[in-house]
Amino acid sequence: MGMSVTISAATAQDAEHILKLQYLCYQSEAELYGDYSIEPLTQTLDGLKAELDSGHGLVARLGDEVVASVRGSVDATGTARIAKLIVHPRLRHHGLGGRLLDAIESHFAGEPAAQRFQLFTGHRSEGNLRLYRSRGYAPVSTEQLGPRLSLVTLEKAAAAGAYVASA
Repeated sequence: MGMSVTISAATAQDAEHILKLQYLCYQSEAELYGDYSIEPLTQTLDGLKAELDSGHGLVARLGDEVVASVRGSVDATGTARIAKLIVHPRLRHHGLGGRLLDAIESHFAGEPAAQRFQLFTGHRSEGNLRLYRSRGYAPVSTEQLGPRLSLVTLEKAAAAGAYVASA
């Protein structure tokens, strides 16, 4: 019988493992857009630690190995901004990304300030877009960042658990 994946709060001791996994996971995004200077590939360890200190992070472990992670924080408007959902390439397409997304949403749903969830991904990242739509997220805006990259922001209500897009 194989080991099961456990999800828990990220700690400062996880930061280096998360950063290495982030670097590995974002290689495919960088290749997709022809841009290896994207922020997840240039983020420093201190920058990642600051994100963990100012928000909430989760890790998924297979035994002792960090194999997936997600981070987020709630801003003054009540928006829980979810970021850097990553899953080790060898474990993709097994529902782990969805489990992490559900877990971070559950964490922020317990915070009185969280009124909505928001995240973003590149316009060509079909797998990400499919996952987010399957979890009730709907596009609310698109921002052109360069000739090859547009960021799609998706959102859903926190209390209702589903976002209803207007026509």
